Amino acid sequence: MLSEKPGRIRNQYVSNYVVFDLETTGISCETDDVVEISAVRVVGGRITDEFSTLVNPGRPIPYAASMVNGITNDMVKNSPSVEEALADFLKFAGDAVLVGHNIHTFDMKFLYRYAKRFWGRTVGNDYVDTLQLARAYLPQLGHHRLTDLAAHYGISAEGAHRALYDCRMNQMVFEHLAKEMAKRSGGEGAVKLCPRCGNVLRKRNGKFGTFWGCMSYPECRYTENL
Repeated sequence: MLSEKPGRIRNQYVSNYVVFDLETTGISCETDDVVEISAVRVVGGRITDEFSTLVNPGRPIPYAASMVNGITNDMVKNSPSVEEALADFLKFAGDAVLVGHNIHTFDMKFLYRYAKRFWGRTVGNDYVDTLQLARAYLPQLGHHRLTDLAAHYGISAEGAHRALYDCRMNQMVFEHLAKEMAKRSGGEGAVKLCPRCGNVLRKRNGKFGTFWGCMSYPECRYTENL
């Protein structure tokens, strides 16, 4: 939903949410553009509806990007513009909590940039980043890519790097992470949360020793002595 203020990151499970994913022309949140938007609506932990559209970015899709996501210039030439596709996605999402993998530092920044460009506002939905949850609750894993988490939980990664398949995979991963969070809530190994923004605190090393630092840094600069 469009708003005057951006939503906040959450680090708790919600049973009703919208998982979304973007495929783009590259990895720059400031200069690249979206070529696909997909989402799934989840009610009571189950997928009830889906949204997916290719997007004409108004520019050539680099070969390197096509090699990753399989989306070519011919595929998007008759697709809606970014403005049209984003408006449809926001209508689908409504005021639901958004869920995605690495959305705090990537996908949400695309949404904020486009919302400001097209409508002079921002996206007000709160959101959950499963990458940050995985790093906090599964520190034993060497990598925390979505496909790594899928492998950890025995979820098929077939179709990865197309937005709708990634949404379906991410939804299952989020439900598994919810169980990890429930097991550790308040008990041994419980995750420490930032009192300022609600994100996870992680142990960090500085020139004066080890301290707790917020994972929302640099947006949130809360720190706490051990």
